[in-house]
Amino acid sequence: MRGNPVLRVLIYLFVALFSQLAQATETRWLLQTSVFTSHHNPKPEHNNDQELVSLEYTRENDWIVGGASFLNSFSQRSAYVYAGKHFDFGPGPVFAKLTGGLMHGYRGEYRDKIPLNHLGVAPAIIPAVGVRGQYVSSELSFLGAAAVMITTGLQF
Repeated sequence: MRGNPVLRVLIYLFVALFSQLAQATETRWLLQTSVFTSHHNPKPEHNNDQELVSLEYTRENDWIVGGASFLNSFSQRSAYVYAGKHFDFGPGPVFAKLTGGLMHGYRGEYRDKIPLNHLGVAPAIIPAVGVRGQYVSSELSFLGAAAVMITTGLQF
């Protein structure tokens, strides 16, 4: 999803507001995309347009499994397969999420940009906070010491 970063933030704010106004429900499937990424120490070679597409399944006990395809910080097509857990903050729409899994796609001169990537596959842990409504969800994910990403998606 390429485009104006300001427009992306406005889209995120609209989705976040809609999420808070909608009735919170159990998530079964979540299809999401990235709408904004910011690196903590930006460099000219950094890509802030991840073109992320992910699909995750949430069980009744809030355990999740999922997978994502995205462009990494160096515009290389990458993948993340994961499992994790949702943590609700009471009856409202706010939640936290912690996922852990394997990441693949950092190659060539960027191979060592993620720890433990000796075999081309590295472990990753991604915490996030978000809001969800009846049909939409938005999250702020913390990508290690490198960046933060805002995602939005549809629940079904």
